[in-house]
Amino acid sequence: MRIDTQAVHAGDRKKAGPEIPVTTPIHAAVSYFHESMEELDRVFAGEQPGYCYTRFANPTTAALEELVTALENGHGTLACASGMSAIHIALLAALAGRPRSILAAEALYGATIVVLTKVFAPLGIRTTFVDICDLGAVERAVAQAQPGCVLLETISNPLLRVAQLDRVAEMARAAGAAVVVDNTFATPVLVRPLELGANLVVHSVTKFLAGHGDVLGGTVTSDAAHYETLRTLARAYGPVLGPFESYLTMRGIKTLVLRIQRQCANARRIAEWLNAHPALQRVYFPGDPAHPDAATIRRLLPEGLYGALVSFELKGAGRAEVFRFMDRLKLVVRATSLGDVHSLMMYPAMSSHREVAPEQRARMGIRDNLLRLSAGIEALPDLLADLAQALG
Repeated sequence: MRIDTQAVHAGDRKKAGPEIPVTTPIHAAVSYFHESMEELDRVFAGEQPGYCYTRFANPTTAALEELVTALENGHGTLACASGMSAIHIALLAALAGRPRSILAAEALYGATIVVLTKVFAPLGIRTTFVDICDLGAVERAVAQAQPGCVLLETISNPLLRVAQLDRVAEMARAAGAAVVVDNTFATPVLVRPLELGANLVVHSVTKFLAGHGDVLGGTVTSDAAHYETLRTLARAYGPVLGPFESYLTMRGIKTLVLRIQRQCANARRIAEWLNAHPALQRVYFPGDPAHPDAATIRRLLPEGLYGALVSFELKGAGRAEVFRFMDRLKLVVRATSLGDVHSLMMYPAMSSHREVAPEQRARMGIRDNLLRLSAGIEALPDLLADLAQALG
């Protein structure tokens, strides 16, 4: 079944009685009881399908998990209260029974870096950062660090690098390490990391999956080897998504493929327009033929679908000039996040990578004149007109 059809149908239409709801209802109950205590005991033990407590499972959330599992072609999914809780529990599941060492791409979302350096490091879990697009460097780092886990993003935040995920996964597998991939920027419309050798795939469903700026949530989709560990961890400390957010996410996913196609098309045209503008120093976009990972992009991403993100540097600008430019925007929304139906502009030094030390941001190539645009589904001429008047 094609992903367009899966997005509309997977997870829905479970028989709840003599009738079948056409969409999954919101099941707000926290606790469930059964006809007998013996039956409830079997449900608690996992010997019989069913629900007993929403921290363990909930019908609405289970429907979303089934949907995301289908989209990512995985074994099972855990829906979490945020993308960061999803990253956290995915890393814990990956490290279970393995060395307490992570090999991470140096190009990562700022909050993920904070988890690695401020949360995991004090617990004795060491992280080695590497240029994940340099296979030679990855090979040497794997040999030296002996990681239990390798962590990367399919399309990196915010400079939009694309690693050879399948090759990295081969190296990790040979070393006995699990591979965790944040697939938020690409979505399963562009890439299914489990099919390329990943073990756990994370999404901030706040972004493209839900897609309307009204849900905070995350998911982890895993292979069979890590699923029970993932569920055990979730039952123990409960970073689970609520039924209302699960319902909204399912509703958003029904239009995911249509939205992604429009957003990718808008982003591509915006990147071409920005590349010709004299006020810009540099434009970052995976569809650029001169992109440093162009060969990998041609191999791993569908033709014409390069993601909805465009990053760019304002020529000779600092924080004050960036703020003045953003204040002039009338249509593009000046707010953090991405993947919404409306276009969003964000300043990484202030938002996504604010908690990353300035010297580390500089090493990552995130300068004070860098902005990140998430293309929405608006009419392209309106978006270009807004950018043109703001750039002057």
